[in-house]
Amino acid sequence: MGIFTDAKKAVSLVRRAVAGRSAYVEVKRALGRRGPLPRHHYRVAVYFADGDVNMYQMRQWYKPLRRLAERWPVVVLSRNATGAQALLADGQLPVAFAPSVRAVESFLAAQDIRVVLYVNQNTRNFQMFRYGHRWHVFINHGESDKMYMTTNQFKAYDYAFVAGDAARERLGRVLWDYDLDARTIAIGRPQADHYSGTLPYRPDERTVVLYAPTWEGDRPSAHYGSIVTHGEALARAVLASPRHRLIYRPHPRSGVVDPAYGAADRRIVAAIAAANAADPGAHHVFDDGPELGWQLAAAHVAVVDISAMVYDRLAAGRPLLVTRPADPAAVVDTGGYLADAEWLDASDAGEIVAASERVIRDPEATSRLSEWVRHYFGDTAPGAATARFHEAVDVLMERWDEWHARTIEIVDETVEDETSADGS
Repeated sequence: MGIFTDAKKAVSLVRRAVAGRSAYVEVKRALGRRGPLPRHHYRVAVYFADGDVNMYQMRQWYKPLRRLAERWPVVVLSRNATGAQALLADGQLPVAFAPSVRAVESFLAAQDIRVVLYVNQNTRNFQMFRYGHRWHVFINHGESDKMYMTTNQFKAYDYAFVAGDAARERLGRVLWDYDLDARTIAIGRPQADHYSGTLPYRPDERTVVLYAPTWEGDRPSAHYGSIVTHGEALARAVLASPRHRLIYRPHPRSGVVDPAYGAADRRIVAAIAAANAADPGAHHVFDDGPELGWQLAAAHVAVVDISAMVYDRLAAGRPLLVTRPADPAAVVDTGGYLADAEWLDASDAGEIVAASERVIRDPEATSRLSEWVRHYFGDTAPGAATARFHEAVDVLMERWDEWHARTIEIVDETVEDETSADGS
């Protein structure tokens, strides 16, 4: 068994290397066709060191970043060939490819980058931290109560743009000697101002249930994924109801660690296809597209795992159920919304139709939800989060000007002192 596993790993590594090399060649060709970026033009860089498997972390920021670029020119600094290939194919933002540290230095020398934004905690972020005279800002790729949201790595950044009061409280409980007032700026959820995508069906009288599970996790404490424990029973129940429509949007990494998880995912996809074949008017949806937004806006109720999707749905301010992890080792932070969430146990997954009707129609559940939305995201009126995002970047640009002026003053004084010393 060990030899077989090692062989599979070796094959996977070889395939990854071949894919990486092929992507590197294609990216170089694409950049050659495009030509060089304008020099000394960009003020904001989004640093992305991941490959294409984590592109969901970038894609959710495209529209807010494109709007920001109307005020401050934005470029994505990509370190990985497959990531750069996907970014160029999407064509949403200008892309600079810097696979080596030397390439990063060349990029910085050619631009006027004052703010660097980070959407994740890739270990190669550390290579960028070495460059001072610019603000390093963690913007994350979602809002949640997972352990990831309180990692001590927050301290590595000059600032963190967080969603709201809940995020600040969460960080305050965990991080020692971290100045929340000085180093965090609340911006809400700008992505909620830019819901994207087109409905793949015509709305009708059916109640739409969005099931958006996360992946299986790579350690027991993060076993939040529900496809195996809840997913198949939930899907069967919704697909069997003539009054409901299922939108199934699994995490793109589903099945990368546990083959059984991937197999259950494929069975749900097959069940959706079979249900649509039996009733073409049902228009159940398997959604693996790059855009996130229309699903949150269209669903009457969402069923999500402990993940950023809980808070993406909270930002929409509409009913949701959270799957309770079946693994007792999974760490659940009950200091925030999850202490008051509407939970769905694995044993009740087959009763999803009744559970959905309850959370949609229960006035007490609606009232509790509204309170938590304000706590996590503040003002969720259309455009409010985008305005706060822009204001936060404006503030950092002003602080950059202040510190830049101080630096020049110090340099001038040092030169003057050295000149006086030489003259004497």
